[in-house]
Formats: sequence, C-alpha cells, structure tokens
Amino acid sequence: MRPRIALTLGDPAGVGPEIILKMLLNRELHSQCDLIVFGEPTIVDRCRQHLGLTVPDSLKIDRFDLNQWQKTASHWPGGLAIVDVGSIGQKNFSIGQVSPLCGQASYDYIQAAIDSALRNEVSAIATAPINKEAMHRAGIKYPGHTEIFADRAQASRWCMMQYSELLTCSFVTVHVGYAEVPRLLTIENVFDTIELTRNAMLRLRNKEPHLVVCGLNPHAGEHGLFGDREEERIIVPAIERARNLGMHVEGPLPPDTAFVPWKRSSTDAFICMYHDQGHIPVKALAFDCSVNTTLGLRILRTSVDHGTAFDIAWQGRAQTSSMEAAIKLAIRLSIDRS
Repeated sequence: MRPRIALTLGDPAGVGPEIILKMLLNRELHSQCDLIVFGEPTIVDRCRQHLGLTVPDSLKIDRFDLNQWQKTASHWPGGLAIVDVGSIGQKNFSIGQVSPLCGQASYDYIQAAIDSALRNEVSAIATAPINKEAMHRAGIKYPGHTEIFADRAQASRWCMMQYSELLTCSFVTVHVGYAEVPRLLTIENVFDTIELTRNAMLRLRNKEPHLVVCGLNPHAGEHGLFGDREEERIIVPAIERARNLGMHVEGPLPPDTAFVPWKRSSTDAFICMYHDQGHIPVKALAFDCSVNTTLGLRILRTSVDHGTAFDIAWQGRAQTSSMEAAIKLAIRLSIDRS
C-alpha cells in the first residue's frame, strides 16, 4: 500500500503555505506517496496567486472539508488532496506577522491531522513550521509540536530527534529554560532517550548503532568539579543500564568535543541533555536537510527543522529541502512499520 503522508499547513503567515504548495507541485514525491494537506484551500490558492505559480491542468488536487474527508478517506483512491479545516475562512491576516488567528489555525491543522492519523486514515504526518508566540497569544500553551503530539498520542515516554545523514541528535529535555534542565534530568529519562534513539537508528541504519551521550556540564563535569555531579548521579547510571542491555553507548563526553569530525564519523547518533546542545551543531552542519521527528509515539511524525521565517514569507525564497527530507523520512518509516 502506498504511504499516505499528511501535511499540515503550519502558521499561515509564515513560509508553511509556500513550502506545502511546492510539495503539491513536486512530481517526484507523487511517485512515492499520496499527500493530504490539512489546512485551508483558500490560503493555498492565495499563496499560489501571490507567488504567480501555476498548477498544471494535469495535476488533480482533490478538495474536502473535514466531514467529507472522514466519510471519504477509507475509499479515497489516493493522489493529492487538501482538507479544509476552516479555521480562518474569510478572515484577514497579515503575511509575516505574529497573529493569534494564525496561531489558532496552525494548532487546528495539527489536531485535524492527528485525528486522521489516530483513525488510521494516514500513514504519517509531516508538519510545516508553527510560531509558538502566535499559539500562546491564542491561548494555546504547548511549547511546540513535540509536546502536542506526545499529549495526543498519550505517550508514556518520548523524545525529539533531529535526523540527517550528516548528524543525528536526540534530546532528553527540549523546550525549557536552561535553569530548569538539571532538575528535569533523571536516570529514567536519560535511559529512555538512549533506548528510543537506539531503536530508531537500528531501523534506519539496519545495524546496531553506536551512540554517544553528552555530559551536561563543561568537560562532562570533570569528576564533580563542575555542576552538581549530574554526570555521576544520573547520566553514567543510565549509560550503564543501556550497556547492560547490549547497547553500544559511549560517554558521557564533554559537549565541546563530542561533535568534532572524527567523532561524528564513527557515531550514529548523539544523546544531548538540552535543546541547544544538539540543535546548534545540527543546524550548523545540516540546516537544509535535517528532519525533526518525535520518537516513542504510535503516530509517525516528522517535521522541518526550521521556523516560520516571517521575514521571507510568501516571497518565493523559502527552501523546500527540509520539508522534502521530512516527507521522505516519513515515507521510509511508514514502509518500515507496515
């Protein structure tokens, strides 16, 4: 069965509509999967007109409202589709501006796609970028996509992984302030991140992966000289637990030397204690091709590894490589799961 990949439109005021439109026009992807956009056809049409793009007559894009999609999904023959979630409708919004209207809409698109995935109507979801400030202005307090999906999937354990062929990093903590990180680290969640990453990389690489775990403190604590002995109390016991189960795990390594070229070449994935510990090297080395995916869910979910880029929204300048990579990873994982 061909994978059905759901796409969310992201924040309408950002680069999401432009990127999603270009995915609908990407014939290479059409040969690999069906694409179903959860968003609003009027916004896609407005973006197309704004950019002066033409949809070929030969390209058939089905359009549904949510009720029609639910009734049709099980026997839809496949191809391309846009499901109208109807959040914005005829209301106006300003391109490139933070708006609670757009924040609410982006959240609604995610929820509709998740609903479809939970009904087994789609194989996986690839999400376009949202704006956290816009969502918070709309009264939606989730810190990001990852937490929304984990909540809806009722996951007992989960983690974010940034994947690319050049560098892959998983995160024990994600969208929290630095001051909160030490108290959020436990042996259990460090181990869970190691194991979830190991399982994902085993599927992707078809071999037992070699994992490197980063320390929390400079020099990985240097035997208690820095920090509150988080390495000795939390990180090392988690590594030992993983090793006892046969996983190939090294660390904790000092974060400032963990990502040097020779170490990257022998490592399948890095386990990072906090957001920027891994995001900085990933975005420095693989900004255009890395994919954000959430491990541990019953829903397959991938995403672009960039934001809404309001400064270039609807200008024809947004790069599509990260979204293409997200869709291709979703296809790959879908086929593997089936």
